[in-house]
Amino acid sequence: MKKILVLLNVLALTLWTGCGEKAEKPAAHGHHHEAPHGGTVVALDHEIINVEFVLDAAAGKLTAYMLGGHLHGFVRLPVESFEVAAEVAGQPQPLLFKAVANAATGEKVGDTAQYEASADWLKTAKTFKGTIRSLAVRGKNFEGVAFDFPEKP
Repeated sequence: MKKILVLLNVLALTLWTGCGEKAEKPAAHGHHHEAPHGGTVVALDHEIINVEFVLDAAAGKLTAYMLGGHLHGFVRLPVESFEVAAEVAGQPQPLLFKAVANAATGEKVGDTAQYEASADWLKTAKTFKGTIRSLAVRGKNFEGVAFDFPEKP
């Protein structure tokens, strides 16, 4: 009986003291998910909706993908368009994102997760500051959401 008590005490002491190494602290900004298309992610609400902006500089096109919480899956919106107020080298440059229909996925204007904006300045601008003016998602309105493109680490 004494041997069992001694073993239990040794086991308890071992578990209580651990290995002596400190646990790694989580990053200050929380957890990070990789953008599925390699773009810049703007979190409107990590649990509900995120927007990934992907630049095609050669075409002068910026695509916005509506992604679910933690970047899982696409979120179709009944929105035909939304605006981003961009600022490039101190100059205002508005972007109008229009819904993209996709026969392969059954998406159509008013029921899609993909939006596109085109502008000549997108062909040459490497960075810009943007603000999503207003975007309604599942009964919640997101206004004035500012971001840097590309996102800063």
